[in-house]
Amino acid sequence: MIRDEETGAPVQVLYEEVQPRLLIEAGRYGDEEADNILISGENLYALKTLVKSGYAGQIKCIYIDPPFNTGQAFEHYDDALEHSLWLTMMRDRIDLLHDLLHEEGAIFIHIDDTHLANLIILTDEIFGRENRVSIVTFKQGSATGHKAINPGVVNTSNFIVVYAKDKSQWKFNRVFTGRERDKRYGQFIVNLNQPYDQWQFTTLSKAFAASLGLPEKKAKKVEDYETKLDDFVLHNANNVVQLARPDYEGVSAEARKLIDQSKDRPNKIMCLQREKYSDIYLVGGQRILFYSDKLKLIDGQYIAGEPLTSIWSDILSNNLHTEGGVDFPKGKKPEGLVKRILELATSEGDCTLDCFAGSGTTGAVAHKMNRRWVLVEANKQSSTHILPRLQSVVAGTDNTGITKAMNWQGGGGFRSYTLGKSLIERDAETGVWRLSYTNGRLIEAVCLQEGFKLLGRGIRHGVRGRHYAHITDCIVTQPYVDALASELDEDEALTIYCMKAKRKLSLPDGLQLKHIPRDLLPTTNGARGPKRDRQIA
Repeated sequence: MIRDEETGAPVQVLYEEVQPRLLIEAGRYGDEEADNILISGENLYALKTLVKSGYAGQIKCIYIDPPFNTGQAFEHYDDALEHSLWLTMMRDRIDLLHDLLHEEGAIFIHIDDTHLANLIILTDEIFGRENRVSIVTFKQGSATGHKAINPGVVNTSNFIVVYAKDKSQWKFNRVFTGRERDKRYGQFIVNLNQPYDQWQFTTLSKAFAASLGLPEKKAKKVEDYETKLDDFVLHNANNVVQLARPDYEGVSAEARKLIDQSKDRPNKIMCLQREKYSDIYLVGGQRILFYSDKLKLIDGQYIAGEPLTSIWSDILSNNLHTEGGVDFPKGKKPEGLVKRILELATSEGDCTLDCFAGSGTTGAVAHKMNRRWVLVEANKQSSTHILPRLQSVVAGTDNTGITKAMNWQGGGGFRSYTLGKSLIERDAETGVWRLSYTNGRLIEAVCLQEGFKLLGRGIRHGVRGRHYAHITDCIVTQPYVDALASELDEDEALTIYCMKAKRKLSLPDGLQLKHIPRDLLPTTNGARGPKRDRQIA
């Protein structure tokens, strides 16, 4: 299913009739050699084109934010039909996204509770249940305004469904999120620079008061006491500690022996030095835990952190109107959200894709994080929102979103493309298949559809291993065939694509002939291949 290119209304088409299309370059911005691309056009055609253009198996991370509300996507249809159309739309696109994904890659699909259950069934079928990584709950807002007066539970969340291409091969990065100060760390080592057996302890509040030059009671009355105390802890994290009962059964025999000795000599600080792990310090049978071990580097700052969980409540999607310098009510996602996804699933230089690009957030974030990117958007915001936003990122004039966290100052570049026509298209009135191109464009279109890399030199117009393509709009005769055969090495094969040919041609070994468009017509027997014959209950 696609959108009509003139009216925007949904149109049912056979999946097998969806053909790749030529990418028509519309402009280059910044570094002209950069391979980031923005495609304006129907995303089903664009995805098919990317699969045929060498991107299959190359995308490390896919993030898509498809329309949640079917009424927005298919406003001319009743609810029941809209739901069916939405599932069809997603099935066809996820099929192709699966083909584009790297074996070590993952896809993140943003969705609301309306379609969550059916989306999981669909993605389980395409990716395999065993490759489901997580279902993340994303807090998108607060229970304020009109939401607060709704009866029952106030909905403030939606979801991100995560699948790996192959979970056993998925390479992910460990990500940490900020958390409030752990107030169990209430002790302070006054003389940390002394040998450990001479350390002296005081309370955290007394140490903080001493740093202010105030008695402890007066220090607690200081304006913004908790904020200033938090800063003090971060700047003195090596000194801030807590005493905790060690996991007696979970440590080595040597450590257990030292724990027993520490209990017998409660006033003596003891240490077990270890080569591969941090040293263990004990006093009175309890382990000395340092607050510095809880600090993680997040957005360029060391703060208290904890491993990323499946509940993301720290990135609100309100107050986004300034991000990227474009206005996209109710559709824009926070740059911080996409940053987290790319931190989890990619490294610098990896390629990311978003085929529901919206306002261009994925591209903007990927660019600032030095990832390569491919964006596809069918609607007018491709030119009204995405293009100016990405130009601003390249120029270094976008000061919003994650710019400060990434210390982004501009650079790089991208190319924009529009989708051309398919090589062959069915006439809407007569049902007859017709060629859309001739001459040079015909060569490009045939190579794209048949999976050849464009060469354009001599008789070899396209290549696929040791197999070459030759495309012509001339009448193929026996002398024509013989001339082509004489140019081939013994281990080379050639397919001749032509619109007309003489009958009873003698084709030597390694040569075959295909008629355009007859032999290139899409298979329309309804088969979708072993991965594509599934039904949604």
